[in-house]
Amino acid sequence: MKRLITLCIAITLLACKEDIPKDYVTLSGKIENADNSKVVKLLKGRDLKRTITLNDDGTFIDTLKVEEGDYTLQHGNKYGPIFLKNDNESSITADYSNFEKSMVFDGDASDINNFTIQSFLISNDYFTNNLIANGLQQDLDDAIKNYRSAYQQLKAKYKDVDSLRIANTDRKIEGTVQQITRYMSSKIAMRSAFPAGKASPVFEDYENFKGGNMSLGDLKGKYVYIDVWATWCGPCIREIPSLKRIEKQFENKNIAFVSISVDEGRGYKGNAAEAYKGWKKMVADKNLGGIQLLADNGFRSRFIEDYKINSIPRFLLIGPDGTIVNADAPRPSNPKLVELFNSLDI
Repeated sequence: MKRLITLCIAITLLACKEDIPKDYVTLSGKIENADNSKVVKLLKGRDLKRTITLNDDGTFIDTLKVEEGDYTLQHGNKYGPIFLKNDNESSITADYSNFEKSMVFDGDASDINNFTIQSFLISNDYFTNNLIANGLQQDLDDAIKNYRSAYQQLKAKYKDVDSLRIANTDRKIEGTVQQITRYMSSKIAMRSAFPAGKASPVFEDYENFKGGNMSLGDLKGKYVYIDVWATWCGPCIREIPSLKRIEKQFENKNIAFVSISVDEGRGYKGNAAEAYKGWKKMVADKNLGGIQLLADNGFRSRFIEDYKINSIPRFLLIGPDGTIVNADAPRPSNPKLVELFNSLDI
């Protein structure tokens, strides 16, 4: 009898011990096509909480005490969100070559984690590069409608996610809508004012760095890619290496590359003469290619005003017949520019 009582007490103590919540989380996973660093870093805000070494096959496992909440997983130069809580066993699989999009969570809190990453990613399905580059108001309205609908379907799929997280994500979704609406408003207005096929505004008798003057009409019969820039414009300068590569790639093709400087004094204490010298010097020092022109009156030049250009760099593509192809063409650093040129058989 005593032996039976002792056995019962032991079983009871063991069961109680198993019910005690663990004061740590177990985090495991596998990274396909892993980065050469062979580590996963766990961040809380900007603070590094743990560095976990991957095995040769990309798997990893570790335990750590955490403060319940949202963290960031970093592998190489890719990042992704994860919710962690002590007493949980959470797992993740991902492919480094497409990190965020391939992230799939399993184990405890998997609904929260899968909902979080998928609600973040759905914007890419609707606010596409094509929409940004070419979209008009109806295109944007349709994208927003479909984006909101996809999010509602996501909430229905992960209906057990807590209400606080849902409310926070609701706000993020609407914040994304407001952000894309603000960003697109000026682009849509510009595209509506300068649709493809409309006769382009023209410039006449702009000074050519190589001598003489040039007008847009002198280039009739060729596509004309125009870079509106200035020597004091940092983003303009950063596009120069990419522009040189594009010029080389399409050398001897039916396209002219024209850079129009709006230098008139800004960056030179308002001294127009010094701005002129600065333009000449930069074109020479950086060995700028293409056709280098100087607008006749800076931002107040007729051509610049006709295109409603109030910030630079701005890129335009004009067709051989003098009509607008794209009044807000991709930058040289954007791969979409080469795609556009190729689509026109330039």
